[in-house]
Amino acid sequence: MRPETLIAMKRIEIVVDEESLGDLLDLCRSAGVRGYTTIKHAGGLGSRGERRPDDYALEEKNAVVILACEEKQAERVVMTIRPKLKEFGGMCLVSDCEWVIGPAVSY
Repeated sequence: MRPETLIAMKRIEIVVDEESLGDLLDLCRSAGVRGYTTIKHAGGLGSRGERRPDDYALEEKNAVVILACEEKQAERVVMTIRPKLKEFGGMCLVSDCEWVIGPAVSY
């Protein structure tokens, strides 16, 4: 892969209670986020125990938000969501990534 087809970015993954997703996205927008991906009905094991979205007796669901941005934007996002993260019952991971620039649209 040619180096000019890659852009160094930060990848942010945020896990919250699904009912807090709207509030989290509002915070992300206030930090200037213009794009993200959400995955609803996520499960897992963490500080609040096991979350099993397919358990109908005790339905507890998480949502995952994934976004990629430049380092300064990542700092703004983290500083904006940090005060509410514990209230949302979630976690936030920031890692280095590379954005792959695809070929020009040919239609």
